[in-house]
Amino acid sequence: MRLVFAGTPETAVPSLEALLASGHEVAAVVTRPDAPSGRGRKLVASPVARRAEEAGVEVLKPAKASDPEFLDRLRAIAPDCCPVVAYGALLRPAALEIPRHGWVNLHFSLLPAWRGAAPVQHAILHGDDVTGAATFQIEEGLDTGPVYGVLTEPILPADTTGDLLGRLAVAGAKLLLDTMNGIEAGVLEARPQPDEGVSYAAKLTPEDSRVDWTAPAMRVDRLIRACTPAPGAWTTLRGERVKLGPVRPAPDAAPDAGPLAPGELRAGKKEVLVGTGTHPVVLGELQPPGKRRMNAVDWTRGHPLTDEDRFS
Repeated sequence: MRLVFAGTPETAVPSLEALLASGHEVAAVVTRPDAPSGRGRKLVASPVARRAEEAGVEVLKPAKASDPEFLDRLRAIAPDCCPVVAYGALLRPAALEIPRHGWVNLHFSLLPAWRGAAPVQHAILHGDDVTGAATFQIEEGLDTGPVYGVLTEPILPADTTGDLLGRLAVAGAKLLLDTMNGIEAGVLEARPQPDEGVSYAAKLTPEDSRVDWTAPAMRVDRLIRACTPAPGAWTTLRGERVKLGPVRPAPDAAPDAGPLAPGELRAGKKEVLVGTGTHPVVLGELQPPGKRRMNAVDWTRGHPLTDEDRFS
């Protein structure tokens, strides 16, 4: 089939790679406009745009998918289907009706669970044991279209969003390619999503990622893993924001273990503990303002804790 691929972040690149290596023709790529990045805030092309340019594929960067010039170009390309992975922009009917097989999205959840912008983050945050990916026909509703295919993926105890999304991006690329193959062969039928089990995954904001140390340790662990790498979990110490890496439960036999008030810190020779609403957790890496990420033990050696110090 003649395809126009739509995607933006690094997690969309494996799918683009799979389609480029397939028997399908990737006639063009649609991605978000260049965005400021780094300390210099220079405009940088998206990972999908960079890979497409390397492959010599035309790259379209409309400010909105409803822009008349973009729609005219899409009609001129005349794609049979538009596969989508994390494009990041709203698709209106004027765009949806152009390809004869429509737009087919690879979504990183087991629909109808976790419709929306942050399905992997919410799966970890809410303690799901299993997640997956689904390909479905895009319609006007939020991730409501009929489903072509699914795959499942276990969520491991130490998985961060980055870990899990990395695995799903690779596995999902094969699912998306299989879906394109099935549509071309006429052997794949999209089935409506069930009415039961619907949940929504709104984008997590920086405020959502602030750690509440009065919450149970399990909740603290899930929040930090869900927010890693983005938007990044954080807390405050001595009036300054500190970014946090994943934590782990403190072993009962640890020499520094013992009751700690929520947010209370205790530095030992081999680990740094912080209190939660239940039992302490062991800090991994952290990043003070303007500093690099570092091991929590190394940080306390350079910044000795006082009895008054605590996360809040």
